[in-house]
Amino acid sequence: MRAIICREWGEPSVLKLEDVAPPTAGPGQVLLNVKAASVNFADIVMVQGNYQTKPSFPFAPGLEGAGTVAAIGDGVTGFAVGDRVLAKLAYGGFADQAVARAQDCYSVPAGMPWDVAGSFYVAYVSSHVALRWQGEVQAGQTLLVLGASGGTGLTAVEIGKAMGATVIAGASSADKLEVAKAHGADHGINYGDEDLKARIADLTKGEGVDVVFDPVGGDLFDPALSSLGWGGRYLIFGFVGGIPKIPANRLLVKHRSAMGCSLRYFTDKAPEKLAISMAELFAMYAAGKIKPLVSATYPLEQAVEAMELLRQRKATGRVVVTVS
Repeated sequence: MRAIICREWGEPSVLKLEDVAPPTAGPGQVLLNVKAASVNFADIVMVQGNYQTKPSFPFAPGLEGAGTVAAIGDGVTGFAVGDRVLAKLAYGGFADQAVARAQDCYSVPAGMPWDVAGSFYVAYVSSHVALRWQGEVQAGQTLLVLGASGGTGLTAVEIGKAMGATVIAGASSADKLEVAKAHGADHGINYGDEDLKARIADLTKGEGVDVVFDPVGGDLFDPALSSLGWGGRYLIFGFVGGIPKIPANRLLVKHRSAMGCSLRYFTDKAPEKLAISMAELFAMYAAGKIKPLVSATYPLEQAVEAMELLRQRKATGRVVVTVS
């Protein structure tokens, strides 16, 4: 089979399309004929050798995908050959075939196209568990989303709006804000040329926001933390702009909290909450409350170009690798 193979740590340019032996489904696993796989920033971090897990060489990146079931391993129930499935993967999605744990597989909702199915899990589920279980977003509260037009930021905008929050979208350009507003944001702040802290104070009449969803970090962290109101929750989702340091006194003085948001925690430690999140997300999709944006698709042969688009922070919505 064909696969985008990593044989050394580095930038996406080290990856090569190769013919390799196909994987097999072991006990508790499902083998997929991949139709689409999303590009996530974590894929780039994994290829650089900086991800939480380091697969043995050679491996194919790709942390999620969707396709038809090619085979099932011993002990697997609930799936049959030919079923349409989307899945969270340990790695390996940028290939003709990939293996997933059966517990990480879900039937693709009726009418959901492959590019959406292949890019649904990581962004939407990660955002939902963060907002639902850690941010405890309630109707009538105010949510600030940084990087609001990106792959995860845009899902947070949609989910926050579906939960009944007033959503303030932060992005680095007017074009990106238009994308966020088209997906439900009530207000937009162009932090490329606006004072983030001052604008939030104006929009909230000095009260601050209830929840911050931050996949960016870097220089945005300080003004965003300052904009968190009494009892506010700061959701740390990523660091594409750099890893900030948290001054503990600024959490104490306004009874704030800051917490890391890891999908792996819910996968391994709180599967019952993950199941609820999946059910609620599929219901939101069926009701048209979330409308996934796939802004770019690349064939498997151009997966490196897809990863570069994300690495250079030029993407809006989801970037997908399609497999014929």
